[in-house]
Amino acid sequence: MKNITRKTAAVLAGLGLLAGSLAARAEGQIRIAEQFGVVYLLLNVAQDQKLIEKHAKAAGIDAKVEWVKLSGGSAVNDALLSGNIEIAGAGVGPLLTIWDRTKGRQNVKGVASLGNFPYYLVSNNPAVKSIADFTDKDRIALPAVGVSVQSRVLQLASAKLWGDKDFARLDKISVALPHPDAAAAIIKGGTEITGHFGNPPFQEQELAGNPQAHIVLNSYQVLGGPASATVLYATEKFRAENPKTYQAFIEALNDAAQFVAAHPEQAADIYIKVSNAKIDRDLLIKIIKNPEVQFKTTPQNTYQLAEFMHRIGAIKNKPASVKDYFFDDAQNAAGN
Repeated sequence: MKNITRKTAAVLAGLGLLAGSLAARAEGQIRIAEQFGVVYLLLNVAQDQKLIEKHAKAAGIDAKVEWVKLSGGSAVNDALLSGNIEIAGAGVGPLLTIWDRTKGRQNVKGVASLGNFPYYLVSNNPAVKSIADFTDKDRIALPAVGVSVQSRVLQLASAKLWGDKDFARLDKISVALPHPDAAAAIIKGGTEITGHFGNPPFQEQELAGNPQAHIVLNSYQVLGGPASATVLYATEKFRAENPKTYQAFIEALNDAAQFVAAHPEQAADIYIKVSNAKIDRDLLIKIIKNPEVQFKTTPQNTYQLAEFMHRIGAIKNKPASVKDYFFDDAQNAAGN
């Protein structure tokens, strides 16, 4: 019996060491999902300059950082909930959707903003001057119908024009398409895609590449000013169990924001290199220097969309403030 007890104790001790080893490895692992566009520039800079690894090393851990490219909030949310990524990059709409569905369980919340960017709904149909001019013959491309931030902003604009009961009026002519493909369709013309609710730099490339392309809607007009359309979010479990990795990620983001503000030309070169983007460098620098574009990690002007999504039944839980769907971290303290 004593031998069995000693063996059992040894096994348990071994399991304890194994668990400790696994925890240590997990603390340094972080997989980050991004999508397409300059809105992910902070992540591009962090990747290129290995800023997460730098801050993790300073905290005494060796970080293993993986970057995953996806398209659409639905795909990103699925990857987060299935445990294939630790940090999700998507619009405020997908964040609110997954926050609502995981409340009381995985408790997904926002980590930080990637900055304020005006999103344009661009059309190459000369007859379309406003969203009221779209017909059943038009098709509006966006990342994910009824989920992406572009789709939610379009629904909010529709509700303001036609009333809440018709908030989804334009969903029936909306189609899910990655930004690069949608931009190519708008520039080329002659396809069923006559509208694209995109983001930088694709919207600017469309305006420069097709003389008929024009802005039908600006997200800032709908939201009443600069807004954090694209954000980062994670599960409560990852944040709680990996404090050093989480903090290293936050510090890397802040470093990246400072770098972009101080070195826009170098940031443009990093974007082209990391994203393998085919874009005119001068146009890209102009986008980064646009006064309406603000690279900052504090979320801004997100609550109006949250209130709207609750009002139309898209989310069941109504947040009292941004503090409900963003983690209580320093960069989010002044968020709204």
